[in-house]
Amino acid sequence: MSSWQMHGVAAFTRLVYRRRFTAEAAGRRALDRPKGPSAPPRALTGRFDVTVSATQGFPVYRISHRAGDDRPVLVYLHGGAYTSEIVRQHWSLVGYLADRTGCDVHVPIYGLAPAHQGLAAREFVTRVVAGLGRPCYLAGDSAGGGLALLAAQACPGQVAGVTMLAPWLDLSMCNPAIAALEPYDPWLARPGLRPIADAWAGGLDLKDPRLSPIYGELSGLPPLQILVGTRDITLADCRALRDALPATVPLTYHEQPGALHVYPLLPVPEARAGREAIVAHLTASLRGAP
Repeated sequence: MSSWQMHGVAAFTRLVYRRRFTAEAAGRRALDRPKGPSAPPRALTGRFDVTVSATQGFPVYRISHRAGDDRPVLVYLHGGAYTSEIVRQHWSLVGYLADRTGCDVHVPIYGLAPAHQGLAAREFVTRVVAGLGRPCYLAGDSAGGGLALLAAQACPGQVAGVTMLAPWLDLSMCNPAIAALEPYDPWLARPGLRPIADAWAGGLDLKDPRLSPIYGELSGLPPLQILVGTRDITLADCRALRDALPATVPLTYHEQPGALHVYPLLPVPEARAGREAIVAHLTASLRGAP
């Protein structure tokens, strides 16, 4: 059973955010909205050593407790349907993970649709991973979760583990199981996501494995972790990925009953256990990295 806070957030989300995805016109409006700032908030810069560098012309923020290069690295990729900028809730999770793990957290700010497309984002993130010169851990939520898996597929041997929070695994959203979930998801709906997916694909097939990682190479992946709620249309493809993974790929999979999209980012009690699960998987994976 989900908490009363989760029910409250669901009601608020349905009222405020659902209309952004109920029709294709709403999705096109989302693409047309001006992008906001991407710099970390003062609440983060006041607690950590925050530096910024550039890769392929895009900023990469580094969140650290102190200067130096001897700590393990987490690369965090934010969600937002590939058209919305990083927000306060993402930075809050970044700060939490930096605190609880002692990792340096690198946050690549990839270009967003409609001005930028998926292949360029994939190349940018893989360039960031390769530039570290050592194994790292990848984590991401929603669109960022899909991008994290794409980067792991593109960088064999360079990623120690991956956490995906309700990842967008298939831009085509053709899984027939989505239809049964859609009425209960107070946030996401396919009509508004379709024009966003088309813009992100940039003319490529939505099932291109370089854009939709569920169609990519699934063998040889590092340990994976998926956290998803049962009131979330991404649940269908999370289950499909769970069932498609070869037995040689370690998977830690959790469905939170009654939880919304990317619930570890939300102000609900269920988020606490979700965040702790991320910390446990991250530290165990990095401990086993060469």
